[in-house]
This record gives sequence, structure tokens and C-alpha cells, in this order.
Amino acid sequence: MTQPCKTGFRALICALLLIPASWVAPAAAATNVRVVDGDTLVIGGQTFRLEGIDAPELGQKCVSANGNTVRCGAASRKYLERLVSRKTITCSGDTRDAYDRVIATCFAASLNLNSEMVLRGQAFAFRKYSKRYIREETQARSAKAGLWAGRAEMPWDFRARKWEVADQGAPAGCPIKGNISDRGKIYHPPWSPAYSRTRINVAKGERWFCSEREAREAGWRPAAGS
Repeated sequence: MTQPCKTGFRALICALLLIPASWVAPAAAATNVRVVDGDTLVIGGQTFRLEGIDAPELGQKCVSANGNTVRCGAASRKYLERLVSRKTITCSGDTRDAYDRVIATCFAASLNLNSEMVLRGQAFAFRKYSKRYIREETQARSAKAGLWAGRAEMPWDFRARKWEVADQGAPAGCPIKGNISDRGKIYHPPWSPAYSRTRINVAKGERWFCSEREAREAGWRPAAGS
């Protein structure tokens, strides 16, 4: 694992030597860490997707142990925010996904964030892409930790279901909404919290997209939490 930079001159030298495969956030810059959702961080303008895990989407709701409906996506993000608060964050990875996010293992001091989120029942092992955190998920399920205390739809099933429903009322195969506002060009996939409230005005230059890649290549950026 890459060693954290210190403050002062060494921090400047470290910043100049950063490469895409490894990124370090020095303690002095910890306040610049932004948690997008339960499996995504932004540090110094670079987005990191926590490898091997999948957290509930921000707009996703689950059922708690006492039967109440809860905003589990928002709760997962808040849990990750607590883990990174006032900590030295280090992230390393050697691949990027289609959205230019570094697929990474991240640490808060010596704590593995990927592992901790699954172990505490705040995210699931993303078995489609990695088997690394299956043991942690098994422990979380046995302990009825976090999401396992009640009922939660798997995030990948939630996204697929939202896509299927949205596709029925959108131009053929293109349910992603490309919206233009004072914040610029923003696209909303069907699982975005603001999706149902977003209306497309073609005359204003807004449009529908068939994939997130298409939206990004056209100059739109994802809505917060998408």
C-alpha cells in the first residue's frame, strides 16, 4: 500500500508524483474527501469506486428489523462518511471503469474501507466482479448486521428493476434523462433520487440517452448519487 504523504514540502512532492494506479490523501487534505454514496469517494477531483463491494443506491429504501421503511442508501453513505471523517485516506488500484473511476481498495488510516462496509452490513460483496469480500458478507449475515437485520434488495437488482420500469415510458431503450440546469448538463439514470422529478425539454436541448457511456461522451455528468 502506498504510504500517506505528510504536510508541507513532502506533500507537494508526493502530489507531483501521483499516478493513476495509486492515490494518496494526506492528513491535511482529509476535508477534501467527498463521499458520493456507500461505495464511492472523490478525493482531489479523482473518483474512486470501492472494488468488490456494492452499496444500496441513494434513492433505495429497505425494511428495517422492526418493519419500518428506511432510506438505506442514504444510511450507507452516512456510515462511510463517519469512517473517513478526520482520517488519512489512501486509495490504490490499477484499473479504471467506463466512467473513469479508479477501481480501488481504500483505507482510513489502517482500516480497509471496502472490507469494513461489507462486514458492518452497509454494503454487499459484489460477486459479479470479485469474491474478495464474501467472508465478510457471511459474517455480517450471521450477525444480522446493518442491512441484514431487515430486508434489502440487492443494489444490482434494484438498478435492473428501475431500468426496466423506466424503459417502458421512455424512447426505445433510452431511459436516461439528460437535464440542463444552472448546474450544467446532468444526466439521471433510472435509480437516481431525482429521476421521477426530472422532466425532459427537448426544445431546451435536453435529451434522452441509452447508456451512461453515451451521456458522458456527449458532455453530461452524473447526478449526485447516481
